[in-house]
Amino acid sequence: MTNSTPTATPKRIPLTERRLLKLARPLIIIAALIATWQIIVTATGAPKYMLPAPYEVWVTLIARHDVLLDHAKYTIAETVIGLFAGATLGALAALPMALFSPIRFWLMPILLVSQAIPFFALAPLLVLWLGFGLASKIAMAALIIFFPVTVAFFDGLSRTEPGWLDLARTMGASRWRLLTHVRLPAALPAFASGFRVATAVAPIGAIIGEWVGSSHGLGYLMLHANARVQIDMVFACLLILCAFSITQYFLVDRVLRAALPWQADSLRRPGQ
Repeated sequence: MTNSTPTATPKRIPLTERRLLKLARPLIIIAALIATWQIIVTATGAPKYMLPAPYEVWVTLIARHDVLLDHAKYTIAETVIGLFAGATLGALAALPMALFSPIRFWLMPILLVSQAIPFFALAPLLVLWLGFGLASKIAMAALIIFFPVTVAFFDGLSRTEPGWLDLARTMGASRWRLLTHVRLPAALPAFASGFRVATAVAPIGAIIGEWVGSSHGLGYLMLHANARVQIDMVFACLLILCAFSITQYFLVDRVLRAALPWQADSLRRPGQ
């Protein structure tokens, strides 16, 4: 007879507990960050004009919420419009590069060279050309977003499964049908990945534009608060910017997951 040792099966967390943990996770992370922040302030004895305590920043958020929200609406508008403008331009640039090799031959080096130019150096020129209004900030955000979306979408279009293309060709698919029925659906998950990256970095372009030249926006407010040593106001602006960026990312991620149901997610377990 052979002695069989029973294998231990990993204990699975019930679905209800997993959902509760998922809901509580943001609160736990926020609480841990605030506690760490307060510990650093207490341990170092940093003065308010260098590192304000979380409570002082909270008081500023409540007391100056009208000013903060008034400036935040400009930054949010610049970021959202710049995000979709940059993503659209990136998709329009990736398509011809994937379909026509002469365009790829000439356009790809230009894209690579453009990334060697610091975006902060372009901000004053954009303000000079487009003025102090929304246009220069939208252009700055779109420029930062353009490259990651272009590269991700181009990579997805270039790496379509050869078997799918061969099967479509044997069924008599034209080049247009190959693009619309095979290559585009296969490349959309890669485009979604680039769009997620763009969502995370989009506020950077708007803030840089506001630092260089603006009369409104969170970047403008941060710059003037820093000059007046109102560091609690600077932190309040940063908190609003972080909250907006995180909310925007998760909204975009949820929409992309719903819009691309064929996108595989090997990290997600059944029932999650």
